[in-house]
Amino acid sequence: MRKAFAFAVLAVVLAGCGPAPKSVEYERIDVNYLTSFSTFGRDAYVYVAQEKGFFDQAGLDVTITPGTGSVDVLKLVAGGRADFGIADFTATAITVAKEKLPVTTVAAVQQRSLAAIVALEGSGIGTPADLVGKKIGDQPGSTNQVMFPVYAKAAGIDPARVQFVPSAPPALPQLLAAGQVDGIGQFVVGKPLIEAAAKGRKVVVLPYGDLVPDLYGNALVASKDTAAQKPGLVKRFSEALLRGLTYAIEHPDEVGPILKKYQPTQDAGVASAEVSLMAPYVQPSGFAGRVGELTQPRVEKIIRTLVDAGAIPDGSVRPDDLASFALAPK
Repeated sequence: MRKAFAFAVLAVVLAGCGPAPKSVEYERIDVNYLTSFSTFGRDAYVYVAQEKGFFDQAGLDVTITPGTGSVDVLKLVAGGRADFGIADFTATAITVAKEKLPVTTVAAVQQRSLAAIVALEGSGIGTPADLVGKKIGDQPGSTNQVMFPVYAKAAGIDPARVQFVPSAPPALPQLLAAGQVDGIGQFVVGKPLIEAAAKGRKVVVLPYGDLVPDLYGNALVASKDTAAQKPGLVKRFSEALLRGLTYAIEHPDEVGPILKKYQPTQDAGVASAEVSLMAPYVQPSGFAGRVGELTQPRVEKIIRTLVDAGAIPDGSVRPDDLASFALAPK
């Protein structure tokens, strides 16, 4: 909702990625935003953007709500229940191909997928082949569960022979530590969180990106109506959020305390450790693009990978169905 006044703010420009900030007149706008999955450290960059005033400088009053997995986020954004949200790019592609949701991605938060299966040492899981016959706890519709058939094909295993057990996101580390499941769907950056819950027991991480390296990680999503009718708002929000992301990976020690200020139940040390682990996924070695970069050739390659894996039918989705390239960072 727009408020009936305007004021001067600094134009939001990612550090080192543009000319010096200049004064711009913006109308104040309320924005509703969904994190990807609860309020772990991996999603804390939005709180950094809030705390550091990046949203305020862009004329945005942002309400942050914890998300419950990619598919839920996509449906809430598509239905107008949120203006923006974070969802895994591959899960978005699969969901849009199957359900034709009117959503679009406008920036890639991670240039490589964070999705993984996590287990504890001694669980009998050490390689992808060991997942056969095992129980994996995860939120229904989560990134890891939706993407698992793609990973399974790359690993040479039958996804139907791995049982996913519906589990609430906050309970996953405890379920794994208690031995109620053999593994859990998790992001690779969740290792510190899981080891803390398991009281120091070592963790085995099976990253999807090891076998399917071309996949993006999380992406910023908006409804197609918002992208088409309010491109200025999309760019303002995206730039402010990515400014928070850039600051977070450059100052991980500050992230944990900021997150704990807004979410007191979170462990500041674990959150900062997650952000440190996430940095090479946001800016991989040799990456020369801007934070948030999203390109058509890469999306075309991802679509082909999903078609070849049998995750989506051939011709069911095109690059422009998944991304608004004109709004993505250049």
